[in-house]
Amino acid sequence: MIPPFDPATGDLPPGLHQASWEEIIERFGVNEWRRKLLDGLALALQQLRQAGCRRVYLDGSFVSHKEQPDDFDACWDPDGVDLPSLGLIAPLLFDLESQRRRQKAVYFGEIFPSTMPAHVAGLPVETVLGLFQTDKVTNRPKGIVMLELGDGG
Repeated sequence: MIPPFDPATGDLPPGLHQASWEEIIERFGVNEWRRKLLDGLALALQQLRQAGCRRVYLDGSFVSHKEQPDDFDACWDPDGVDLPSLGLIAPLLFDLESQRRRQKAVYFGEIFPSTMPAHVAGLPVETVLGLFQTDKVTNRPKGIVMLELGDGG
């Protein structure tokens, strides 16, 4: 279940908040632009699931109270993923160059492996998943959404 936004920050309260795809659509697909972002995310989720991905995390202003987020930020758990298959199905998920411009053109968001190292000066995080759970301005914990994709296939 996705909890209410923190009134002080507009973010989700700290923690991993598990949600179904239907809950994500209901909570975050509140206008035409956000629904377009969800369409791109749905394509990425379909491709990830096809390669065996079982879990994806959502972050950024997309999972905040912001009415018009620029995009969404997501990371996928590589555990159980057939990486060569994913490379064939969705090569753009491995294209992290040029500020993920090509990813954004297709998916309308940025998508990273959750275990990818995160080197952000001043933040006590080691991976993208840790980065997602940390406010980049205050260094305080914040919440993200976790979506279980099932067993893939």
